[in-house]
Amino acid sequence: MRKTDVLIIGGGPAGLAAAVGAYEAGGRDILILDREEHLGGILKQCIHNGFGLHTFEEELTGPEYAQRFIDKVQALGIPYQTETMVLDVSAEKVVTCVSKTNGLEHIQANAIILCMGCRERPRGSLGTPGERCPGIYTAGTAQKFTNLEGMMPGKEVVILGSGDIGLIMARRMTFLGARVHACVEIMPYSSGLKRNIVQCLDDYGIPLLLSHTVVDIHGRDHLEGVTVAEVGEDRNPIPGTEKYYPCDTLLLSVGLIPENELSEMAGVKIAPSTSGAVVDEQLMTSVPGIFSAGNVLHVHDLVDFVSEEAKKAGANAWRYVQNQLPEGGRKVPVEMGFGVGGIVPQFVSENVEGAVTFMFRPRNVYRNAKVIVEINGKAVLSKKAMILAPGEMVNLNIPAEKLKGLDKADFIMVRIEVPENEV
Repeated sequence: MRKTDVLIIGGGPAGLAAAVGAYEAGGRDILILDREEHLGGILKQCIHNGFGLHTFEEELTGPEYAQRFIDKVQALGIPYQTETMVLDVSAEKVVTCVSKTNGLEHIQANAIILCMGCRERPRGSLGTPGERCPGIYTAGTAQKFTNLEGMMPGKEVVILGSGDIGLIMARRMTFLGARVHACVEIMPYSSGLKRNIVQCLDDYGIPLLLSHTVVDIHGRDHLEGVTVAEVGEDRNPIPGTEKYYPCDTLLLSVGLIPENELSEMAGVKIAPSTSGAVVDEQLMTSVPGIFSAGNVLHVHDLVDFVSEEAKKAGANAWRYVQNQLPEGGRKVPVEMGFGVGGIVPQFVSENVEGAVTFMFRPRNVYRNAKVIVEINGKAVLSKKAMILAPGEMVNLNIPAEKLKGLDKADFIMVRIEVPENEV
């Protein structure tokens, strides 16, 4: 059985940053495992720009951003093993994996960082009626076809869902000569970044149909068209609002799901609100010595925040190996108040060291709002926001002095306060 101090599962942006974070904290016995042929994860197919504005203070494409971290990993001499599929992770931090080079092997780690990323929600989870004909793809699959394989999925396109990948593919398909008829979103607001709505839809005259959904799919041998209808507040189609769009391609951008099968194998507790691991402020899961970061923990909107979070997880994993993390003490639960969804971390140690960053997504669009942090019902921080929307994560940094008295606290609550006329 091989042994290593810090084992990282996933060689995408989170895994690469976690390795750098562990090394910079003092770790040297580090290993990255990735199932793909090359490091970089999903960024390899994200050839559009907009990455790196926070991390590198310049605008990069996805491959350029990934290469910055790949170069860093290689320069530091951090070993990595690609084309390696992890089959199992135990609570004792034993990883079972298989590769063409080494065959089946077991690796005992002193700390594990889960960085497996996320996958797209498929059509089967939507329950959309109609034929199961060719011509229906997830937006990420279409992105791989166009950007890596040089193939066009089709010429007449409708996009269901307004996630960032779908918005970006609306622009990409237009660049390549396709006609994008509409981007259809069942919610009354987009789930993508505002900048992507402007740059990918508005700039090309592509309509965004809010409170609409696809109610029928037509075609047997190949997709021929879709029927779109308006939905009410209950998200059910409104009779009489149906409209037919002829198309040969339907792209699905209807949400991302963290890849937590390995986490569950290890006995890691999963949070229903994020579909990712339950973690404390050190990004440690419910299993001591196993950490989680990136989109496998909670789906981020910017890769820069993935890297920042993962570097922290890497540093804390090495500190755990060195027995430098605070031990003992209660974990104070973090509760989600009005308007707050999918908050991370879910617990804060009563003997917390330094500042804590909370990340969450608003449940709706709120204007002229305040984000309030309370300890045992007493407000310790209030931050104003002109607008909060589900498509953009809220990063809330809580200074250490605001967290005094956690040893006597029963809970921390984060909530949104909105004027009555804005609700």
